[in-house]
Amino acid sequence: MSFLETLQKNVMIPEKYKQMTREELEKRVIEVKKQLGSRLFIPGHHYQKDEVIQFADATGDSLKLAQLSADNKEAEYIVFCGVHFMAETADILTSDNQKVFLPDMRAGCSMADMADIEQTERAWEKLQELFGDTILPLTYINSTAAIKAFVGENGGATVTSSNAETMVKWALGIKERILFLPDQHLGRNTAADLGIGLDEMAIWNPITNALEYEGDVSQIKVILWKGHCSVHENFTVQNVADTRAQYPDMKIIVHPECRREVVELADMAGSTSYIINAIEKAEPGSAWAIGTEMNLVNRIINDHPDKQIISLNPHMCPCMTMNRIDLPHLVWSLDTLDQPNNIIKVSPEIAEKAKLALDRMLKNS
Repeated sequence: MSFLETLQKNVMIPEKYKQMTREELEKRVIEVKKQLGSRLFIPGHHYQKDEVIQFADATGDSLKLAQLSADNKEAEYIVFCGVHFMAETADILTSDNQKVFLPDMRAGCSMADMADIEQTERAWEKLQELFGDTILPLTYINSTAAIKAFVGENGGATVTSSNAETMVKWALGIKERILFLPDQHLGRNTAADLGIGLDEMAIWNPITNALEYEGDVSQIKVILWKGHCSVHENFTVQNVADTRAQYPDMKIIVHPECRREVVELADMAGSTSYIINAIEKAEPGSAWAIGTEMNLVNRIINDHPDKQIISLNPHMCPCMTMNRIDLPHLVWSLDTLDQPNNIIKVSPEIAEKAKLALDRMLKNS
């Protein structure tokens, strides 16, 4: 089921949960967790609010949390505090006797939604006409189950921000070109770090259903889907310049979903785990500007009072779709585990093909 189809069937949270105090809500979560014990597993993505993350049985990125969900064989109920595509991945990897829930079905991902299956199939048809059988598709884990299935069916694999370089190398060892979905910035940064020139990269525009490139198309090695993260794209060259001017000794570390020009100007760039680990290993008294989601940045600031840490963009807001998962929705989800309100279920056909893409990544990274 696509995110839009899920949204159409969305049942709104009853008003009573909005009227409960924080103390009442927290007490209810504690009660349900105690009652269900190992039958319940609550994974929480790094970008979640503190009010939710405090109850997570594990925190991490989307793939790690999906894998942990699958590893918890005793857990009948997986209440995934993240966004839609993450819960889909958990459902793909978990067993049939495990049910995956998303506390608020409106918690989508703008990046994942920038590549739907109809657009992708149209693009693939035109790209095959243009380049023949010379392209291998790769998709960022931040994509819908349908896109993962498309990639799996066509011999490709998923990638994460941690293993993107490894997987791009793998793909280019099989075919002359790759189609990288749905985040153009991660694709561009990864390819550039591998020595592929910007003049060897083209953009596929799903709105116009056309290739954006000036020059000889035979020189293209990487076709970047025109998608982006609405959070990370808001870090700018001006943010870097302002930080350098105000804090000359401050190190800048950013996520590779940021624009290429921002990544080039930063001191370090890497996945969420890379950023967290870098700050943890940093010397006390060191100064850092972080270019990633604000809930996580604030948590890192609170966890490291011995360091000077700021957001690279002082006006950055938290991820709005991640923020849809709040304490009232978590409690409502826990109270209705025996109802179909918030269940995420990927069809067996889609799941089987998507797992091909996931398995190729796990085998080759």
